[in-house]
Amino acid sequence: MSILTKYILKKYLLNFIIVLISLELFFVGIDFLQNFKSIPASANLQLLYVLYNSFFTLTLALPLSIVFGWVITLAIFIRNNEFVAFNALGATRKEIFIPVVNISIFLLTLLIFLQATPLAYSYEQKRKIVNNEYFTSSKSDIFLKYNDYYIYFEKLLPLEKRAENIHIFKVDNNDIIETIIGEKAYFQNDKWYVVNVKIVNKPKDINIDSSRLEVRYEKFLHTLDGFKPKILDSVYENKSDISILDAISALILLKEQKINTQKIRSVLYNQIVIPFFVIPLLLLIYAYASLNSRFFNLGKFTSFSIFGTLIVWGFFFMLYKFTNGGILIPEISILLPMFLWIVISIYFYNRKINS
Repeated sequence: MSILTKYILKKYLLNFIIVLISLELFFVGIDFLQNFKSIPASANLQLLYVLYNSFFTLTLALPLSIVFGWVITLAIFIRNNEFVAFNALGATRKEIFIPVVNISIFLLTLLIFLQATPLAYSYEQKRKIVNNEYFTSSKSDIFLKYNDYYIYFEKLLPLEKRAENIHIFKVDNNDIIETIIGEKAYFQNDKWYVVNVKIVNKPKDINIDSSRLEVRYEKFLHTLDGFKPKILDSVYENKSDISILDAISALILLKEQKINTQKIRSVLYNQIVIPFFVIPLLLLIYAYASLNSRFFNLGKFTSFSIFGTLIVWGFFFMLYKFTNGGILIPEISILLPMFLWIVISIYFYNRKINS
């Protein structure tokens, strides 16, 4: 790593950290003050609320901090005429720009990795603290389809990975041929184990004189392989806060059941694709920066850069909300605009540089 690269990264990371901490303190502080009366008096729960809210806010603050930190760094370089010094030393535009792009991609990748962990449920956890539901989590009356089975959970406890009063109906050609009733079910070894099971089989050919129901009892049976309690909870509640790993598992399972996966796909694209909207922004902002400050309006440059960043972020956020609401197909509303945004950014960058 050259001395110039180290210098640029040192300046940029310092500005990035300052902006990130400032945004985190602002968003978390405002939210804490707004919900202070609803947060329990327990110091532990208050600390957990701040920690959960900090990560939830990080998904917004980190991409914005990447751009805002770059804007501040460029403004300092222009004001101090450091760009002139860089060019005098023979530095190319790529040598100045690429280190920031690389560190930005690393930071965004780290954010995506964190969203594959239980931290992805931070918003749900902080909401439970406000509603005094942090230590109790249960859902009731859940009905879903799995292969040839329709399954009913009277009570689901996702955190404890168990359910109560389960009814499973096996259907063949729109006809119920088997009913399974269990008192409790536990999720272990990537499957659901139903205990104290009553199984009722109906004969295929019904004859008034000889046909009868076959009833037997089993200690346990397993079903819903790979259908994690958190997936059940998220799909049932129609939530958008789901970890990347659980979203991928849900996507595979829902595809197997031939159920609409539009919402799950939009969540995945929002977590994996949309954060990278900042990379073309770094390119464009750098293209419209000046080598020196003599004939350059630094205030106008900074204002337009920040305002433009918020406009682009708001546009992709709006597309995600439309997609998550089922209005648009995620491939058309998220992937296509992102591709066009990259192409347009490269076009305007080359046009500005060549001019």
